[in-house]
Amino acid sequence: MQYRRLGKSGLQVSALSLGTWLTFGKQIPDEVAEQLADTAYRAGVNFFDSAEIYARGQAEVVLGNILQKKGWDRTSYVVSSKLFFGLGGDLRPTQKGLSRKHIVEGCHGALRRLQVDYLDLLFCHRPDKQTPIEETVWAMHSLVMQGKVLYWGTSEWSAAEVLEACLVAEKHHLVGPTMEQPQYNLFERNKMEGEYLPLFERYGIGTTIWSPLASGLLTGKYNDADPKDTRLHIAGLEWLRDATLREERLNAVKALKTVADELGTSLPKLAIAWCLKNPHVSTVILGASKVHQLEETLGALDVVPQLTGEVTNRIEEIVGTKPVLPEY
Repeated sequence: MQYRRLGKSGLQVSALSLGTWLTFGKQIPDEVAEQLADTAYRAGVNFFDSAEIYARGQAEVVLGNILQKKGWDRTSYVVSSKLFFGLGGDLRPTQKGLSRKHIVEGCHGALRRLQVDYLDLLFCHRPDKQTPIEETVWAMHSLVMQGKVLYWGTSEWSAAEVLEACLVAEKHHLVGPTMEQPQYNLFERNKMEGEYLPLFERYGIGTTIWSPLASGLLTGKYNDADPKDTRLHIAGLEWLRDATLREERLNAVKALKTVADELGTSLPKLAIAWCLKNPHVSTVILGASKVHQLEETLGALDVVPQLTGEVTNRIEEIVGTKPVLPEY
């Protein structure tokens, strides 16, 4: 395993990490979740990502039970939660968002579910248009000062919103955001390769990127069929299915499979290795519902050296998704 600094912070996170979205507490049995966590930890993974909304809190319950059962040294791993959506369902206004009230209560809820004394990372899961960013920054700063959170950040915020949070923190001498958690893969690149560049340069924001396989599309499983036991067929995720299974993307994936074959590797490892090549990626969050899937993707680091300029140029020609940056 390789380890990278989380942005400009001193925290070292494994280049590959394990996420719990759609799997823990929902798609897979708890014993499989334990096997996945154990496989990841033994491979050197030290970051486990979750959120209050994942399986309406149950993902954190399952992860917390695993952490307690395994008894891993608390200093050897990093665990996160994310706040915004609450636990889902028919919520009242105070049970979601990024107000001081929900941030404090949401943090306490995550601590109970995960059975830990503090969260290494706490993310603001989406921007909250109903709450001043200044209130959110103060609330997160307070949690850091209390030792309940070590680092805080954002997820799927715009660069302008992250910048405002940084400026508020600078103005009041508060602890500002350390990291962002955006989607990043061969088809979703604008934020990481364009919009966030000033944040990387000025503030050294780290990134814990999600969906490196584009919700499974970049595994190649949809090349010749449409399996019905995948996350794209989970009730309520029709929006994700429609956004993912588009003809032009399916055609690109088939061409990428040829590149992977020529390199003697698999398509998932190629796609994840491509993400790892970006120096602004602190860690790639892996998702899996089966142990053999995780074992395969954990080998992506070995493919990174094979991504020469010639290979990456071929990939760019196939996907045609590289952002066009403004000229200054």
